[in-house]
Amino acid sequence: MRFDAMRRAVLRASTAMLAGLCVSTSVLAIDVLRVSAIPDESPTELQRKFEPLGAYLEQRLGMPVKFVPVTDYAAVVEALASDKVDLAWLGGFTFVQARIRTGGRAQPLVQRAEDARFTSRFITASVDIKELGDLKGKTFAFGSPSSTSGHLMPRHFLAEAGIEPDRDFGSMAFSGAHDATAAFVQSGRVQAGALNASVWDKLVSQGKVDTTKVHVFYTTPTYYDYNWTVRGDLDPALAEKITAAFVDLDPAQPSDRKILDLQRASRFIPTRAENYAGIEAAARAAGLLK
Repeated sequence: MRFDAMRRAVLRASTAMLAGLCVSTSVLAIDVLRVSAIPDESPTELQRKFEPLGAYLEQRLGMPVKFVPVTDYAAVVEALASDKVDLAWLGGFTFVQARIRTGGRAQPLVQRAEDARFTSRFITASVDIKELGDLKGKTFAFGSPSSTSGHLMPRHFLAEAGIEPDRDFGSMAFSGAHDATAAFVQSGRVQAGALNASVWDKLVSQGKVDTTKVHVFYTTPTYYDYNWTVRGDLDPALAEKITAAFVDLDPAQPSDRKILDLQRASRFIPTRAENYAGIEAAARAAGLLK
């Protein structure tokens, strides 16, 4: 009896020690916060946008922050699912894909205030295209196949207007990124395209698109889009600190304003997975989710 009692005590102590080691290992594994983003703009632009944000997060979290570039949207989803990144900037559709791929473990933390009422812009350089119906028989470019604002939602609103891209366009291309779509249209490679409204506004303000040639002929209704998502097994305390860091960015503070401007955000606000149910429904209706 004494031996059995001793054995049970040893087992309890061993279990407690192993649990402690697991917790310590989990905490120690996050000595660097690995951050990534869907490549919806050029690599140099993504890096430019991230640098001041990364420095701010390092200061707020008290740990190094490393940006991990990826080649395409799917790579971000896989990186979250395989614990190769801890925090990722996702579009609404990419978030839905990550949520499914991780069995519901990926958790959205914050979104820009603007992401609750996001839109896409349809652009053209053709005087013959004035409404969605005029796109029949025309050449057209989406962004990435996994882009919310550059593919999924434009396709959704085209379907509502009775247009099936695979059937009704003269030809269809995927540019890979929003700025590339604008370049496709401006160069005449395609007659029209759809892209993120925020990127379009930025390109116009920076003089990177010639509005005497290219113009917006349709803006979609609003929908939820981008968010910052963490992998599901990230330390909850760290996730809370990340959320607070984003929410505390104050547009009245010049240093914070610089970060917010680069992110094209007025503020960051908490978000939740339920906000993206409409995106998932649109993706399933379009046959883009299996």
